[in-house]
Amino acid sequence: MLRGTAAMGVAAAGGLSAGALRPASAAGTPDGGRVAVLGGGVAGLTAAHELAERGFQVTVYERRALGGKARSIPVPGTGSGGRPDLPGEHGFRFFPGFYQHIPDTMRRIPFAGNENGVWNNLISVPEARFARRGGDDFRQLPLGPRARLTPSPEAFQETVGAAISTSLKLPAAEGLYFANRLLVFNSSSDARRVGQWEHMSWHNFVGGHRRSHEFRALLSRALTSIMVAAKEDIASVKTIGTMGEQFLGNPFEVGNDGALDRVLNGHTNAAWIDPWTQRLRELGVEFALGAEVRGLEVRDRRIAGARIVDAGGARTVRADYFVVALPAEQARTLWSADVLEVQPELAAMDRLFVDWMTGIQFYLRRPAEISRGHTAYIDAPWSLTSISQNQLWARKLPEFGDGSVQDCLSVDISDWNTPGVLYGKPAKECTHEEIAREVWAQMREHLDDAGEALRDADLHSWFLDPGITWQAGQGRNVNADPLLINTAGSWQCRPEAHGAIENLFLAGDYVRTNVDLATMEGANESARAAVNALLDVSGSDAPRCRMYRMYRAVELEPLRRIDADRYAAGQPNLFDVPF
Repeated sequence: MLRGTAAMGVAAAGGLSAGALRPASAAGTPDGGRVAVLGGGVAGLTAAHELAERGFQVTVYERRALGGKARSIPVPGTGSGGRPDLPGEHGFRFFPGFYQHIPDTMRRIPFAGNENGVWNNLISVPEARFARRGGDDFRQLPLGPRARLTPSPEAFQETVGAAISTSLKLPAAEGLYFANRLLVFNSSSDARRVGQWEHMSWHNFVGGHRRSHEFRALLSRALTSIMVAAKEDIASVKTIGTMGEQFLGNPFEVGNDGALDRVLNGHTNAAWIDPWTQRLRELGVEFALGAEVRGLEVRDRRIAGARIVDAGGARTVRADYFVVALPAEQARTLWSADVLEVQPELAAMDRLFVDWMTGIQFYLRRPAEISRGHTAYIDAPWSLTSISQNQLWARKLPEFGDGSVQDCLSVDISDWNTPGVLYGKPAKECTHEEIAREVWAQMREHLDDAGEALRDADLHSWFLDPGITWQAGQGRNVNADPLLINTAGSWQCRPEAHGAIENLFLAGDYVRTNVDLATMEGANESARAAVNALLDVSGSDAPRCRMYRMYRAVELEPLRRIDADRYAAGQPNLFDVPF
């Protein structure tokens, strides 16, 4: 049914090809114009890349380190004998095969020995393990791109339902019910997705309160909090359904850029961020590190300057165009009364919700033989996922630190608000030592029922993202890098990449994008939209950035047209019936 279709068509023709590495000046200005990019995360670096290739003079202003949440973080003081410090990180990165914007950028970042640049550093992982506490674990059962289906809604429900029931060990009726939910969303028109599903929570959509404990744990909670860092009771059907359309509604990986689950073959800075910033410098991009943006000056419906503070004190940055590429919680502090007078819709960003999803790394004296890919700890109160990195990296961990570390178990903590099993406190209220002990204990509960997979004696050390800082006087942590959480109804609070302020452009995972989720892909996509808007405003005839669309099964398009008429008539989706 899904095989042989084009999953993500190019929505805008004329984009730069993967091999277009030389800058081309914008029309009318020999140097393209001066652009200040405020923020050096994935969105900011993407905007700088696309603009520099088109001949603009770009300066990136970043208060901490380039790469944002995606960067590697050296563990201070751990290197010896000429070895570099152990690599830490905000959280492990993975690159689903349905990502298209990030891979396109990676192909344009040269890397020695790689025909397709940094893109060749992406490798697929062969499995995912779903570990249970006191129960049987199970591993991903890929259907594979060669499987065939009869092109009908019934075949979709039966095949996907059977796959879910088999791989997740659920009753057949519940697998079939969930497949029906996927079919309802996949056959919904754009009008229904925005008008109805955007305003309903995923938990209500899948009827989580009426299903079995296993269903709620695996398909209501795990799919949201563990796989896409969202909350089942507040995340919208539109957001989670879109991800389900990619992860589960496209089981044969039709049109994907690569395998469904991919990671880098080394720590992020070495495999991606450092080559990227090197390439940007070659293109003429300048970086101003230690620069914190404090405000924007508005004059005649334009940004006249950006106020920053750096090592030299306070100053005002002047440029022709300004790209705000800061996280939502930082960007909205710049929306002064003068900004909102011209672009009042930005005030709605105050209603966007951020929460915590942060990583901790455990460095081990022996390899962690847990899974050949990601592991989800289904019953862990802190919604943990992990990956053993040494098996996947080209440069092995004994080449870092003191030479005795054989593996790194990188763990993401997605729930910081639920009490743990050791101290009865949520992670936000635990000291760093307590967080490490609690995460270790929750993983052992899931892994040691079939033998001792994690031994205390093997633990060399651990490293918690330094963005988490303990406030002893308050008895809780603060987080410098929270994550945007897509809540039901929040689409209307998210801005477009360009509005009424002529030379102000927005790039970040809070901007409206097709991926509709706080991800690197969303950050990259939004930056491309910002650059395209800037090119329009500047009158440039440079090629526009390529924009991709998310996968949708073309076989269901007739049903979506029917659904558009049904939605306009106030009727439910054709398949949204009692089940």
